Amino acid sequence: MDRLLQRRTVIKGGLAAGAGLVLGGRALAEDAVAVAASASPATAYERRILDVAASQIQRVGAKVWRGDLVGVADFAQPSWKPRLHFANLEAGTVRSFLLAHGRGSDPAHSGWLQSFSNLPGSEATSRGAFLTCEWYKGKYGTSIRLVGLDPDNSLALERAIVMHPAWYVDQAMIDKWGKLGRSEGCFAMSNANFNEALWHLSGGRLLFADRIGEA
Repeated sequence: MDRLLQRRTVIKGGLAAGAGLVLGGRALAEDAVAVAASASPATAYERRILDVAASQIQRVGAKVWRGDLVGVADFAQPSWKPRLHFANLEAGTVRSFLLAHGRGSDPAHSGWLQSFSNLPGSEATSRGAFLTCEWYKGKYGTSIRLVGLDPDNSLALERAIVMHPAWYVDQAMIDKWGKLGRSEGCFAMSNANFNEALWHLSGGRLLFADRIGEA
């Protein structure tokens, strides 16, 4: 418990310091919406992802420190498809990666997320907006702490819901089993791609998770 309190104190201190990095909060969000609106992504689905990213940046405002890039996890997609999207609102581009969901969200291991949960011990994925925080060394190596910004994910820090690399997120798993393995509710990426999150999504950016879909 003492470690948890210390961790929350460090992160809350970082949140307060990070507020000073936001360039006008609302103005930053409005700029992101304007840039996304003028972009011309390759597909209608990418356009949808950029629109979601821009609207979520506008919604959370100064709660995030940087609004240039947003991670969008679309759990309307199955685990065998790339469904973690890095929406670059400055360039109007989208890059996509494989992403696992929690075993509590898919008890039968169908490869499809069945439900979200914010309950401790559920081992389920939570929906909503997350602030990406500092790196730390954990069970899976270097990982990214997350703070939930919505009622549906408010216990993310207490539940130790983080972003981390995992061996069970790999094309080889899909080739063999037709789907990825499951996490304990964390946002697990492949070992090969996790550096993308470390360098481009951590440090006060937004990660948003929900069922989005293509239409």
